[in-house]
Amino acid sequence: MAAPKIDVAYVANLARLELTPEEQALFQPQLEGIVKYVEKISAVDVAGVEPMMHGRPLSNVFREDEVRPSLDREAALENAPARVGDEFLLPKIVEGAES
Repeated sequence: MAAPKIDVAYVANLARLELTPEEQALFQPQLEGIVKYVEKISAVDVAGVEPMMHGRPLSNVFREDEVRPSLDREAALENAPARVGDEFLLPKIVEGAES
């Protein structure tokens, strides 16, 4: 079964990409090859195959969650360029955010 011809200019427009005619000619066979490969993968019978997130089993090693000494709050805030009470004061970086 032949893959349908992909209109690279249309796909580029959807992706808000400006491609030159040379780039369109370069990407046309590449995109068609990708579609053919996806069709080939789609033909594989996966009945009975359990869905998985990873190809190999994963095992996380977690340490025990225990309280340990940490930096004193005053020491952490000591070199802050600006602060409000026990917090760092940062400049507003999002437009429309309240101060």
